[in-house]
Amino acid sequence: MDAHFVDQGVALQADGDDHYTGAAHAAWGNMVGPFGGITAATALNGVLQHPRLLGAPVALTVNYASALAPAPFRLSAMPVRTNRSTQHWTMTITQDGSDEAVLTATAVTAARRETWSQNDMALPPAPRPQDVERLQLRGVEWLNRYDMRPVHGALPKAWDGSGDHSLTQMWVRDDPQRPLDFVSLAALSDVFYPRVWLRRATRVPAGTVSITTYFHADAAMLARTGTGYLFAQAQAQAFRNGFFDQTAQLWNEAGELLATSHQIVYYKE
Repeated sequence: MDAHFVDQGVALQADGDDHYTGAAHAAWGNMVGPFGGITAATALNGVLQHPRLLGAPVALTVNYASALAPAPFRLSAMPVRTNRSTQHWTMTITQDGSDEAVLTATAVTAARRETWSQNDMALPPAPRPQDVERLQLRGVEWLNRYDMRPVHGALPKAWDGSGDHSLTQMWVRDDPQRPLDFVSLAALSDVFYPRVWLRRATRVPAGTVSITTYFHADAAMLARTGTGYLFAQAQAQAFRNGFFDQTAQLWNEAGELLATSHQIVYYKE
């Protein structure tokens, strides 16, 4: 049986200490290079596969210096500091034998412990995912990897400059279904189309420059989520001089906040 598209997309082969090799997968093709979420998940996978890993992901920051080319790449994932309960990582992806980075990243992992816990940001009111029509989009390959069901803020029906908000809410999960883990959660944190398209109802070139994802889920929360839908919400905060930022939250169907993210995105007129 073939591996799931997520597992194919983040697949790595060990290549000496702190290094792996891989290749961008055609199933995750975007307008330029692969979907940024799967590239971020690949960088995280280098950490998760590392024999010196301590704990589980708490934070992941990925900076996209360039789009991955459809060619082999080399990933460096190095633990630069290990404390009693936290571990700090740096990751870099290069291609074509060059030392010039295509991607740089950092991560923090930690051995979590049981403490007082609370969700201060509740799951917004929404219909059940089964009661929302699935989005049908074609033309960009990676969109076929997800079952998306928009609740609010779907793509504009008319590109006429009449946009008045940047909030999108939707139910989403891997297609075909796959039990949620940290790599798929990292990819899902970048599942939204550019906020500038919605705010302006104008399609302009745009792309993520940097994204930071914070993981609030532990292994038990991921197991409870299983193959269920996530409620994904994203909204911009400011558009200025060719860049905008975006915050996002992802809850499971039980209302547990699994991850939050913040990213900066460039756009052109």
